[in-house]
Amino acid sequence: MSSQIIKIVRYEAPCGSMLLGALCGRLCMCDWLDRADRESVDRRLAARLDAVMEYGPSDVTLHASQLLDGYFAGKIREFDLPLLFAGTDFQKDVWKCLLTIPYGSVVSYSGLARLAGRTDATRAVANAVGANAMSIFVPCHRIIGSDGSLIGYAGGLAAKKHLLALENDPAVR
Repeated sequence: MSSQIIKIVRYEAPCGSMLLGALCGRLCMCDWLDRADRESVDRRLAARLDAVMEYGPSDVTLHASQLLDGYFAGKIREFDLPLLFAGTDFQKDVWKCLLTIPYGSVVSYSGLARLAGRTDATRAVANAVGANAMSIFVPCHRIIGSDGSLIGYAGGLAAKKHLLALENDPAVR
């Protein structure tokens, strides 16, 4: 049995309920509570990090909550929180590319595949984006279809639309 504990708390975003998780002083989860594959994501995180999940606050989840409050208030555009990725090397590479997409910008899945140096693997890149368990902090909401459509978001398309509108609202700039 693992001795490591991922401390998780619920966060109420204006566009849906989220779970924040931290392990060893780093954020490892900021994910949508109503995500279709919630249980499989939780199992993957626990297995990859050799940890168990337990409800309770931590300094990291408290700081993440404060950063999210600032983000949703339009006051924070960049995050200064250490992240702990729980995925394959390929997924981690894609997630690191997501971190390079500026606030208020969007990129297509094929554009992200180019950024990742994997133009031959757009579908695999899209799957890695879908496996991202750190929404907002790792901005997968900034990925759109090649035709500009809003597709594929674990928090639902209404949440994705909300986040993109927030980032493009001139009143918060």
